[in-house]
Amino acid sequence: MGLEDRIAMSKGDDPEMLAASQQARKTFKYFWRELSWERRRILPALDFAAVKVGFADEGMSPDDPELEHMWVSDVECNGREIMGTLNNDPEWVTSVKAGDPICEPLSALSDWIYSIRGRAYGGFTVNLIRSRLPASQRRAHDKAWGMEFSEPDEIEVVYVPTEPVGFLGRLLGKKPVIDPEERKLNMLEHPMCINMGDSLREALQQSKEMVYETDDEGWTMLHREALAGNGLVVQILLEAGADPTLKTPEGDTPFTLAKRFGWRHVMKLLEK
Repeated sequence: MGLEDRIAMSKGDDPEMLAASQQARKTFKYFWRELSWERRRILPALDFAAVKVGFADEGMSPDDPELEHMWVSDVECNGREIMGTLNNDPEWVTSVKAGDPICEPLSALSDWIYSIRGRAYGGFTVNLIRSRLPASQRRAHDKAWGMEFSEPDEIEVVYVPTEPVGFLGRLLGKKPVIDPEERKLNMLEHPMCINMGDSLREALQQSKEMVYETDDEGWTMLHREALAGNGLVVQILLEAGADPTLKTPEGDTPFTLAKRFGWRHVMKLLEK
């Protein structure tokens, strides 16, 4: 079962579905932070990563649903918009098709999901759909996705290592044990952010131009790290002389990027 087949119907005024999408938008920053670190790994850690976005045609018939929510991969984000590649073939929307490049405002996001070692993180609307399925259908649903999901009311948004429970453990209903203190730490800073501090300081001493260089889109490293919520990296860059007043071509400073995603610890560093 491919992403193009993962379409579920729901009413546009379904309060639970609307609440699930709102929670996805609120926590999207953790998806983006994980994706930002994935691109620096020598060996990939993510099995899968995608966002769900709502699409509509101009002048759609009143009989059609207001939006068709479909999955998008190869995700990019500038703090204002989501870019990527549409995976689904639409059921009724005709303005887009599978394989099209897309660019939509963040407000169009309705869900996100990624998996590490076969375990799913996020997936708020997916878990709501799962909660409405009989047990046998839920097992078939999870098998089609090829992921291990949390209980619908226990959705994890950041990866925390757990001891595998194995087949027998799952059969007996055992759940992976997550250290609440480690979860708390990982919510604040990604483990890779903490681990790279010394190596980044050394790299900046050898190549001071890294602090000032801009990429192909006119962003400095400070812009990227502020949007991704990497507080320790932001602190190191500031200590090395990074300019927090520089703006992206879209007009965003590192502070406004951190504020857009609600990274309070990064905002405090940049306010100083």
